Amino acid sequence: QKLDSDPTSLHDAPTFLGDGDTTEISLDDTAQEVSLEEEPDGVLFDSASTPKLQLNQDPTEHSLPASSILPPVGAPLTPPVVPVTPTTTPNLTPSITPAAPTPVTPVTVSSRPSSDQLESESGDDMIQITVSDPQKIGEGMSSYMAYKVTTKTNISYFRKKNWSVMRRFSDFLGLHRKLVEKHLHSGRIIPPAPEKSAIGTTKIKLSSDKTTDSASADFIEKRRASLERYMNRTSAHPTLRADPDFREFIELDAELPRATQTSALSSAGVLRLFNRVGETVNKMTFKMDESDQWFEEKTQQIESLDSQLRKLNAAMDGLVAYRRELATSTAAFAKSAAVLSSVEEHSSLSRALHQLAESTERTHTIHHAQADADFYLLSETTKDYIHLIGAVKDVFHERVKLFQTWQHAQAMLAKKREAKAKAELAGRMDKVQQAQEEVAEWEGKVERSQEEFERISRAIKKEMEQFEVVRVKDFKDMIIKYLEALMTSQQQITKVWETFIPEAKAIS
Repeated sequence: QKLDSDPTSLHDAPTFLGDGDTTEISLDDTAQEVSLEEEPDGVLFDSASTPKLQLNQDPTEHSLPASSILPPVGAPLTPPVVPVTPTTTPNLTPSITPAAPTPVTPVTVSSRPSSDQLESESGDDMIQITVSDPQKIGEGMSSYMAYKVTTKTNISYFRKKNWSVMRRFSDFLGLHRKLVEKHLHSGRIIPPAPEKSAIGTTKIKLSSDKTTDSASADFIEKRRASLERYMNRTSAHPTLRADPDFREFIELDAELPRATQTSALSSAGVLRLFNRVGETVNKMTFKMDESDQWFEEKTQQIESLDSQLRKLNAAMDGLVAYRRELATSTAAFAKSAAVLSSVEEHSSLSRALHQLAESTERTHTIHHAQADADFYLLSETTKDYIHLIGAVKDVFHERVKLFQTWQHAQAMLAKKREAKAKAELAGRMDKVQQAQEEVAEWEGKVERSQEEFERISRAIKKEMEQFEVVRVKDFKDMIIKYLEALMTSQQQITKVWETFIPEAKAIS
């Protein structure tokens, strides 16, 4: 795929290339001076983030929290093992030790890849991004969360093979905004960034290091996983991962300029709100006379898929809630059985009740792990694709906007030609020359608008072809992993009760 960005966007900073040749480029004028005093985001953090299931990546990139019963990263699809004793989830309690802002250090960035490099990228090219080690920096409402972004790759135009940087949540949102502004109009499907969450943000900001409860830890873990999934989706696109802003985000070992425009309460946020309202009204009021059968069928397919995925996601949320309620009820039963065994005077019956309590506690752990699998594999996969379909709709609407521009140019050209004809009939030669120039101007606009419309149509077809391939693969992986997880949990529950049967028969 062709790189859409302007290669001249990098200038003014020393960069060491290849065999030691030096050239002068820059990441961005705004990156020349970085403040070490972080201000509060001023934003409402995203909605509950999601764990480590990566949809658009190879199976080796998929991961889940430690409590999950999925196979380990890179392991074959064999039934995973779920612990049958109550344990805590280590990954859900991130370190929130206050950390000083990352010091600004000089950085050199390799030259931007050419279009030929992008087109020659083979299937062996690998890039894997991990978001880890969330840290709370600051106190009170001025605090924010920073994340360690680790990149591993074998792609030649990256200057290293393995490195890490620290980024805050607003940096991720700022990256997404830049990519949308640069590539959406070209027909690229831009993976959606995690949404903000008012409740989650407030809880994290007001909590202290020692009072981070399980709900806050779970929120942080879900956000971390959603950011990781977003980064891997973006890096999977050859054009997006070669974008200078994306490469600066993952390579620059210094704080990025604060992305203030991501704030929901800023003037830019209010402007974006009005723009979205205008876009929504335009979508509702303008009906494009589609001449391409492919786009007509694909639009209907996307609308139907969106509707069905929303229904499926609602049903899966209900399943997750039921499974968690079952786990909670099972734990309550285990405690009651344990209390009863302690007051039972009959020795064999007391021993059996105690064993019943232990067995039930083990099934509680299995039910809880299965609830996580329901949520991580089923609910989050469908929710991700609901958001991705929203990105697909945005690309389709960009095509409609270009069609509107083309139609407007044609209408204006017709008016200018009519005005020229009237001037000629009236013998007003002073007006004819001006009319001829206007006709020529609008003829050029019509031609350019038509070329842009045809270009984005071709790009969307190519993007959708890849989107469908990845979507089918993601859902296949989801179904296989979920069935393996379900089978494993059922086998473990059966084993628990088979172990308890001799104790029950021993009651005398």
